[in-house]
Amino acid sequence: MSLGTYKDLCIDATDATSLAAFWAGVLALDVRRLDDGDTVLTGPTDQHTIWVNTVPEPKTVKHRLHIDVHTLSVAELVDLGATIVDDTSFRWVVMTDPEGGEFCAFVRKELPENRLYELVLDCADPARLAAWWGEVIGGRLGGEDDEWFLEDIPGAPFECLVFGTVPEPKTGKNRLHVDIAAPDVDALVSAGATVLAVHESWTVLADPEGNEFCAFVVQPS
Repeated sequence: MSLGTYKDLCIDATDATSLAAFWAGVLALDVRRLDDGDTVLTGPTDQHTIWVNTVPEPKTVKHRLHIDVHTLSVAELVDLGATIVDDTSFRWVVMTDPEGGEFCAFVRKELPENRLYELVLDCADPARLAAWWGEVIGGRLGGEDDEWFLEDIPGAPFECLVFGTVPEPKTGKNRLHVDIAAPDVDALVSAGATVLAVHESWTVLADPEGNEFCAFVVQPS
């Protein structure tokens, strides 16, 4: 049994309104502007929720966690405000959102119900980190060598959480992070998480490689 469940996704932005409009178009989600200036994207389930949160600092380093998306064409993403970075090196197209955040586009003949395909996390030890996240949010572990993944994550509105090896260490706060629901923060700490900050409704933690995530204490029904 996992220590928690996937809850939703958060994206930092210097202009939350504009970035939320972009991602709403890419992922076919609805937009709701909040009184505090942040924006939330909503879909058919609570787990489709994406919080686009205003932060003062601009993006300065490559996203450690990035989104892969399904699309009918790269052109429609460009029309929404994306920029092509590399459309020749891979079977997917590397792009950036209007704030320079990297994501990958996979062109399909038909779109699945969920436009969000995968979340991809750069790491130093993908086998270890994938197993750790599997303990935290569940899912079926697979992979080999320098790429591992979790699929069939309960409630997740995407196919896989992918862990890929990169040579560079993590620097700075990740601009994307996941939220989880968990009955006990202490169990996460015992498993290897580190507490970074405690708020009234949630706790900010880091995984064993320093990637931030937030835990909301929710008792099992």
